[in-house]
Amino acid sequence: MHTFARTLQSLALFVILPVAMIAQLSERISAGRMLQFLVFGICIFSIGYLLQAYTGAKK
Repeated sequence: MHTFARTLQSLALFVILPVAMIAQLSERISAGRMLQFLVFGICIFSIGYLLQAYTGAKK
């Protein structure tokens, strides 16, 4: 479970958020769509963080 939680955190930080920002900077998506992706990324990261915290995994 620890690995899954860390994978969710990494996915959010290193894939979803940067791709959303790069897509918006290259004008492929609107600012509103980028914000939706950012909120989604924050949610995914938070789920991973909570899984890690509640399963008793070490930081």
